[in-house]
Amino acid sequence: MSKSSFDFLINQDPPVGDGAQNAERENWTSKREYLLSAIGYAVGLGNVWRFPYLAYKNGGGAFLIPYFVMLVVAGIPLFFLESAFGQFCSQGPINVWRAVPILQGVGVAMVLITTIVSIYYNVIIAYSLYYMFASFQSPLPWTGCLSWAGGNCSTTPKVQSHCLLSTQKLKQLKNMSCNISGVLVVNWTQENTTCPSSSMQSPSEQYWDHVALQRSSGLDETGPVVWHLALCLLLSSIIVAAALIRGIKSSGKVVYFTATFPYVLIVILLIRGVTLEGARDGIEFYIGSQSNLTKLTEAQVWKDAATQTFYSLSIGWGGVTTLASYNNFHNNMFKDAFLITLTNAGTSVFAGFAIFSILGHMAHVYEIPVGEVVKEGFGLAFIAYPDALSKLPISPLWSVLFFFMLLTVGLDSQFGGIEVITTCLIDAFPEVFKSKRALLTIATCSILYLLGLPCVTQAGIYWVTLIDQFVASWVLLIVALLEVIGISYIYGANRFVKDIEMMIGQKSFGFWLWWRMCWFFITPCLILVILIWSVITFQSPIYGTVKYPMWGLVLGWCMIIFVVMWIFGIAVYKLFRAKGTPWQRVKALCRPSEEWHPYLDVHRGERYSEERCRHKEKPVRKRETNVNVITSSWL
Repeated sequence: MSKSSFDFLINQDPPVGDGAQNAERENWTSKREYLLSAIGYAVGLGNVWRFPYLAYKNGGGAFLIPYFVMLVVAGIPLFFLESAFGQFCSQGPINVWRAVPILQGVGVAMVLITTIVSIYYNVIIAYSLYYMFASFQSPLPWTGCLSWAGGNCSTTPKVQSHCLLSTQKLKQLKNMSCNISGVLVVNWTQENTTCPSSSMQSPSEQYWDHVALQRSSGLDETGPVVWHLALCLLLSSIIVAAALIRGIKSSGKVVYFTATFPYVLIVILLIRGVTLEGARDGIEFYIGSQSNLTKLTEAQVWKDAATQTFYSLSIGWGGVTTLASYNNFHNNMFKDAFLITLTNAGTSVFAGFAIFSILGHMAHVYEIPVGEVVKEGFGLAFIAYPDALSKLPISPLWSVLFFFMLLTVGLDSQFGGIEVITTCLIDAFPEVFKSKRALLTIATCSILYLLGLPCVTQAGIYWVTLIDQFVASWVLLIVALLEVIGISYIYGANRFVKDIEMMIGQKSFGFWLWWRMCWFFITPCLILVILIWSVITFQSPIYGTVKYPMWGLVLGWCMIIFVVMWIFGIAVYKLFRAKGTPWQRVKALCRPSEEWHPYLDVHRGERYSEERCRHKEKPVRKRETNVNVITSSWL
């Protein structure tokens, strides 16, 4: 997208007048800062290491069909909903639920999810920092089996036990000795029809386990803190605190670099990758001629596409609402939703080309299929890709660029997570924290650092995987489902549409028909199906071949219960504190509170004017015997 077209998109909002700037709560200095912050928050590590793997696993290019369908029917509608929700009242993910007080626990759950995820996300940033620093060596330390390597380290590719040798090859190997993956095989005969099994590991895999993580045998064996990871975690916390020290005034400037430079690095890696021998095989494996359209008949493919859409857009985390809450009231968040979500999806697809072009070269060097190189998550980012980079000329340069890209992508998402926490605290207790934002930010980052220390012990990777598979999965679906139901059915989609029109102007019935269909039926049904399916197909998490002890799995379920219980606990607490009959209490808490309105008086208009609210409240109080609606605090 050219600079002129980008400027056109961000400058097409209605005039806002002098009252648009919220001097008390702050606004983004420019719309460009908001867009870069929102794009940086949405584009995370999952775009780089999760999407390419899912595309490979689910039919290559064919996977784009369900992915973009899910983006249209779920991703964009939910992103639009959360953005409008936060922008309308200029509040964080807890106070926005003044619109539906009985569901204020959903906002608390969002903040808790973000807090827990921020702990381990900071650890992943620390991994990236460590590998970036380690890359300033020539040759790269994981190039060969050095002193730290175990006896099963091999620089030759693995040969799986199920692969078959051709008859011609067997004849060549008959009565000869050969070495495959470091395993000595003597006196091949015609009857030998399979390759010997091997437990050999590549140098990059052993470096990840023995040097970077110093990984223990399981969650039961905690071991000491890995000091180099603890220092990298500290540095990551300092960077985040420094970027957010003045809230959006400082983070809005930092994102000019952190949100744009990853694209420069991806382009550099892509250009280098496509010039390598074997790159075409990798790209075709990813999204080319090997695309398998028959995969579209499998329900699992559609479930993976929907899940990736939710997670990559950070829906249900509270960050989208928080960032939008600092917009001017008349900002056109409808255009923003399209621009941000499509940029996020495009980044996923584009990053896949850079990843698979180099993995294709690695497969060529090793003379193995691309499918045996591809790994998911940590395996792709810290094992397979570093191994591939070590095979390139000037490998330290490419390795530094790759891990710096992971660092900047991770930092942007972490900025949004910390902003969720601090914004909610300032909105809830402005008299305490408003003048102490810098101290609050430092305290938040310090606490998250201390909570992250167990994740940089020798058993740390097991904790990271446990949190990721429990907290960053089902709970998000539950929160997103309650969010769309609460706004569409309890608050009322028609009322919500009128609120949006106060911000962006009148729209036609045909325009709103699609969004009503999504918010009322398509999106909640889709989320419900995915949630039920996830429960039915649940498998206990493992890391590699290491299974979790029973107490670890119980702890994972306890984390889910701890987050979800706030949704129901706060609802019960509010019902208990309200007055009137049980039905009167429920009705009162399902109506917007008196504090639900645009933040500034100049934007409230007739619908939310004080006179109109008082006029509406008099008969309500008389009819419902002075129902007490709790609105002034979280509880």
